[in-house]
Amino acid sequence: MRALALNRTFVRQLIWSHTKLTTTDLVPEVSLRLITPECPLWKATPEQCPFNDPYWAFFWPGGQVLSRYILDNPHLFYKKSVLDVGSGCGGSSLACKLAGASYVVANDIDQVAEVALEINMEANSLHINTDISNRLSSHLKEPFDFVLLGDMFYDPEFTETVIYWIQQQTNHSSVLIGDPGRHALLNHPIKTKLHQVAEYALPKTCQLENNGLSLGKVWLLDRINMT
Repeated sequence: MRALALNRTFVRQLIWSHTKLTTTDLVPEVSLRLITPECPLWKATPEQCPFNDPYWAFFWPGGQVLSRYILDNPHLFYKKSVLDVGSGCGGSSLACKLAGASYVVANDIDQVAEVALEINMEANSLHINTDISNRLSSHLKEPFDFVLLGDMFYDPEFTETVIYWIQQQTNHSSVLIGDPGRHALLNHPIKTKLHQVAEYALPKTCQLENNGLSLGKVWLLDRINMT
């Protein structure tokens, strides 16, 4: 990533200059710096973008519905520990803190995403822990109450990686999945082990950004250990 060769202060300046502080209709409680239709990067080519694949500058539908569920059910997360894998902009992690979670780790391997999350923490006057290690390559060593997976099933090959990681864990975290109906999850055998706990209509702007997907669902894999 081109921005990784720069210092964190300059990366922060890049993020500030190319994003807009905004909220979404589904999760108005959380403010995030995102690439919106008002931003030049919205229509920019990859060559024009100072970042390589700035997925962290979008609040993906799976993350939005997961965040809405968290904020609608704060009693489930109060004083709990949470690991948000592939946290991106950090919307779901921030929602957990708003819901009263005692310990939240936002995990994303992209160092620019970590800087963006720090900015979003400041915008919401919240603090969460960040982690840029590849969690999908190892067993969980910390006993988290919840593991969050927001919009992580966008690609069949990566879906297999995530599912394999889930199945290899030996702790007893509850796994919450936010997904807008992506085919890689819809057609996977893991669906037989998931229980739907919520469904939300996606805002029109979110539908436009995501090829017309209109519904997002939250699924619970009650225990990470399925053996």
